[in-house]
Amino acid sequence: MDSSLTGCARAEHFHTVTPLLESWALSQVAGTTVFLKCENVQPAGSFKIRGIGHFCQEMAKKGCRHLVCSSGGNAGIAAAYAARKLGIPATIVLPEGTSLQVVRRLQGEGAEVQLTGKVWDEASLKAQELATRDGWVNVPPFDHPLIWEGHASLVRELKAALGTPPGALVLAVGGGGLLAGVSAGLAEVGWQHVPIIAVETQGAHCFNAAVKAGRLVTLPDITSVAKSLGAKTVAARALACVQELEIISEVVEDVQAVSAVQQFLDDERMLVEPACGAALAVIYSGLLGRLQAEGRLRPSLASVVVIVCGGNSIDGGGLQALKARLGQS
Repeated sequence: MDSSLTGCARAEHFHTVTPLLESWALSQVAGTTVFLKCENVQPAGSFKIRGIGHFCQEMAKKGCRHLVCSSGGNAGIAAAYAARKLGIPATIVLPEGTSLQVVRRLQGEGAEVQLTGKVWDEASLKAQELATRDGWVNVPPFDHPLIWEGHASLVRELKAALGTPPGALVLAVGGGGLLAGVSAGLAEVGWQHVPIIAVETQGAHCFNAAVKAGRLVTLPDITSVAKSLGAKTVAARALACVQELEIISEVVEDVQAVSAVQQFLDDERMLVEPACGAALAVIYSGLLGRLQAEGRLRPSLASVVVIVCGGNSIDGGGLQALKARLGQS
């Protein structure tokens, strides 16, 4: 392995310490202070660079010569970004319906893009097949201890910025990598008593289905517009976290998630994916207040942190198309 690569592989990390902003607009709706952890400003557009960057650095140290990743978008962009930083070629395998802007973004990061299958699970099988080649490593989008270890850095930043624990933490669940990482981070900083509101959209609710069944459940199909949440089965580790921390699993409708994207754009002038809108909908749809009224959350919360997970699969035209499809003007 050449020395420049090993030097880069040992670099501090590829993610940035993201802003924690107090949102006046969301605080008004919630009736308590709402902080936004702005993962949408990460160099690869989402929180994914934390875990995937860490994973790729560790693989480079072990002599990986080619990275392959299957992703509905954000994980692939994080893997391509990390590969470029490490000076390693990357092949990204995506479902056939992936937006052109995501494909272009990946190619812009220097990655080779292959389109296979209708959903993430099919692209994943192709990536696993490619990873059997000598020196190739498959980058799991969410289900690996190194990924969770990388995501835990987000909680260390929260601790440094806030000092005292928030009353609740809100995040979106797709495959469960962010949930597993945040859970590990909370335990690490001694904040394991902080409740996590884990949100999904109806039609991409593999975590909620698993929590209700008490075991992993595979959804027959992903019908939600929040394609970044589109794993049919959640990571086993995410389900195990339910036994260790206070995790409130909730499901919102696509319409609520997309409405939250529009309201967030108006309030904060930031455009995020419907996957991220699912987390914001906890505040905008009044779900937070309902959880308090039902006694599932404390009636008075010191503050609430919403992880604005980001996302690359959205633009102005895309938001208008989603609203039209869901009957929102």
